Amino acid sequence: MSRLDLVAAAYLVAAVLFVLGLKSLGRPRTAPRGNLLGASGMLVAVLATLLDRSIVDFRILLAGLVVGSAIGMVLAVKVRMTAMPQLVALFNGFGGGASVLVATASLVEVGDQGLVDDQFAVAAALTALIGAVTLTGSMVAFTKLQEIGSLRSFPGLAVLRATMAIVAVVASVMVVTRPGDQGWMWALVAAGALLGVFGTIAIGGADMPVVIALLNSCSGVAASTAGFVLDNSLLIIAGSLVGASGLVLTQIMCRSMNRSLFDVVFGSLAASGVAPDASDVYGDRVTSTSAEEVAMLLEVAERVAIVPGYGLAVAQAQHAVRDLMRTLNDSGVEVVFGIHPVAGRMPGHMNVLLAEAEIDYERLLDMDQINPTFAQTDVTIVIGANDVVNPSARTDPDSPIAGMPILDVDESRTVVVVKRSLSPGFAGIPNPLFAADGTLMLFGDGKDAVLDVVAALLNG
Repeated sequence: MSRLDLVAAAYLVAAVLFVLGLKSLGRPRTAPRGNLLGASGMLVAVLATLLDRSIVDFRILLAGLVVGSAIGMVLAVKVRMTAMPQLVALFNGFGGGASVLVATASLVEVGDQGLVDDQFAVAAALTALIGAVTLTGSMVAFTKLQEIGSLRSFPGLAVLRATMAIVAVVASVMVVTRPGDQGWMWALVAAGALLGVFGTIAIGGADMPVVIALLNSCSGVAASTAGFVLDNSLLIIAGSLVGASGLVLTQIMCRSMNRSLFDVVFGSLAASGVAPDASDVYGDRVTSTSAEEVAMLLEVAERVAIVPGYGLAVAQAQHAVRDLMRTLNDSGVEVVFGIHPVAGRMPGHMNVLLAEAEIDYERLLDMDQINPTFAQTDVTIVIGANDVVNPSARTDPDSPIAGMPILDVDESRTVVVVKRSLSPGFAGIPNPLFAADGTLMLFGDGKDAVLDVVAALLNG
C-alpha cells in the first residue's frame, strides 16, 4: 500500500469517527463516547496530515501532543462549569483564527507562485471573512460572558455594521479579481474582524446560547472553506459537520425563544415589548418561606420537579440538588428535572451541570416531556431560573418575551422559588410567578438553601 493510500485510509477512518461521534453526541448517555470518538478522529486526521506533508518530524509531533494534552487536562480540571460557556466561546474563536491564518498564508504562498485560480481565491476570501468574524465575535462573547468591562450597544452601531459589511464585500471581490494584491486580503481580514465585534457587542445575555451556537457553526463553515483552500477533503467534511450541526442547534435555540435569528443578531430583546414595573407586579403579594416549611411540603409530596437555571450554576448547587434528590427518593418521592433549551448560557448547560453531579439522564426531561406533567406535580422547585418560567410569555401579549415557550411550572400545586432576591433575569422584566398564590419564595444562595432543606428533611 502506497503512502497516499495510507493517508486516504486514515482520512476515511477519521471521517467515520467524526460521523459516529456526532451521532453519539445526540443522546446524553452516549455523549461521553461521542466526545471520545470525535477527539480520536481529529487525532488521526492531524497525525496523518502532518506526517504526509512532512510538516514536522516525530520529535516535534510528540512534543506538540504532550503540550496540547497538558493544556487540555488543565482546562478540564480547572475550568468550572459556570465558566464552560466562556471556554466554548474561546474554542470557537480559536477555530476562526486558525482558519484566517490558513487562508492568508496560503494566498501569500500560492500568490507568489502565480498559481491562484478563481476557486482558490473565492475559498480564501470566504475563509478569511468568516474566520475573522468568528474570531472577534467569539472574543466579544467571551468578554461579555466573563463580565469584563461593560460592552454594549451605542448610537451609530447599525451604520458601522453596514459600513463594515460593504467594505468586506468589496474587499472579497478584489481578493478574487486581484489575488496578487495582498493588501486587499488584509483589508478583508480587518473588515471581518470589525464586523465580528460590531455584530456581537449589542447582543444581550439572554441571547448568548443562540450566539454561541451560531459562532460554533461559523467556525465549522470557516474550517470547511479552509479545506478547499488546502485541497483537504477531510477538513471539508469535518467543517461541514460542525457547521451544519451548529446551524441546526441555532435554529433549535431560536425556536425555543420564539425569536428569529435576525432578531437575535440585529434586534434587542428589551425593545420587543414594554416591561411592567416591578412594584406593580409584586406589591405585597410575595410570600417568603423557610427551609423547614419547604421540608414539610416535600415530606407529604409524591412527585417533585426541580427546574434549574443559571443561578444554580453560579451557586454551584448541583451536588446539593443531587443530595436533595436522593433524600427524597429514599422517602419514596418521585423526582424529575425540567430542562429548558436555553436555560443557562450555552446549549445544554444544565444537562452538563447535572451530569457532573451524577444525576441519571433519565430524570432530565425536556420542555415537551415535562410540561404536560406539571398539573400532576405536588411541588416544583425552581432554582436560579427566571425568564424560562415567567408566565408573562404565555399570558401577556405585550411582554418583551411574549410567545416564548416556557416551563409551565405555575400549573403545579405548589411552586418553591429559590433565589437570592426578586431581581429580574436576562430579559430584565419582573416575574409574576413570584407573586402567584401557589408560589413560595425561599430567599438565599442556591446551594445553602438546598442544603438547609436537606438538613430539615433529615432532622424531621
